[in-house]
Amino acid sequence: MTRRGLSLFIAMCVIWGIPYLLIRVAVGGIAPAVLVFARTLIGALILMPFVLARGGLRGIGRKWIPLLAYAACEVAVPWFFLSSAEQQISSSLAALLISCVPLIGTVIAPLFGRRAGIGGLGIVGLVVGLVGVVAIVGIDFQASNTTALLQMALVAAGYALGPAIVSRYLNGVPSMTVNGVSLAACAVAYAPIAASQWPHALPGADVLLSVGVLGVVCTALAFLLFFSLIHEVGPVRATVITYINPAVAAIAGILVLHETFTVGMAVGFVLVLGGSFLATRRRAAAVPEKSQAQT
Repeated sequence: MTRRGLSLFIAMCVIWGIPYLLIRVAVGGIAPAVLVFARTLIGALILMPFVLARGGLRGIGRKWIPLLAYAACEVAVPWFFLSSAEQQISSSLAALLISCVPLIGTVIAPLFGRRAGIGGLGIVGLVVGLVGVVAIVGIDFQASNTTALLQMALVAAGYALGPAIVSRYLNGVPSMTVNGVSLAACAVAYAPIAASQWPHALPGADVLLSVGVLGVVCTALAFLLFFSLIHEVGPVRATVITYINPAVAAIAGILVLHETFTVGMAVGFVLVLGGSFLATRRRAAAVPEKSQAQT
């Protein structure tokens, strides 16, 4: 991996590791629908000029239905339920549950025409990585409830379906267009809901800062950097961040929420890295580009 590729990789590990903490702070002052609207609007305002500069909407053609399905599965539904669930559960637990996405993606792959599996070594890597994530964040189901867990199940399922839809139905549509238009569509869809739940008073500075960072850094800038990372290191290595993001979320919890650092976290982090390597080292050429909008 080049120095530029390593820098982009580290940046994405952090940028898509901190949203869990920021979301929990944000929903302490505004409704989940308002947060989703603000985040998608900010992201769309930044990304759509890039989309228009690269040909606008012409690349979509007759693929509007799968594009809107992607927007629903990858952004509209997961971001709302993630924000809602984090009103009840810790950011670390949210990251743990979302780390199940690669496993769900493997299970649903045949439904989208992918008959070739990732191989035994890849499955072992996914399992090892998941065990590592569990060790990092611990099992904190005491602080959760059934509703929040069901919401997180929908989030994980949506995040797994999104890339599958892109791979199966949106080939040929630029990733920038897919994500920019998806954010714009979700902002429009959430606008009336957000208007009805708009806060009567200006939220605190911590809430406003969290929303701003989520929209500008964790959404718009993240997509731009992620596209660059895919170009630099390839789509397979780029998706290793899926396993490292929960580790970043756990570290953020330690530093900001003063959570206790355990031996399990240290061991788990090593397992995450090892599992990620095993899951992504094979069949690199066969894995299509992913356009995930997670967290």
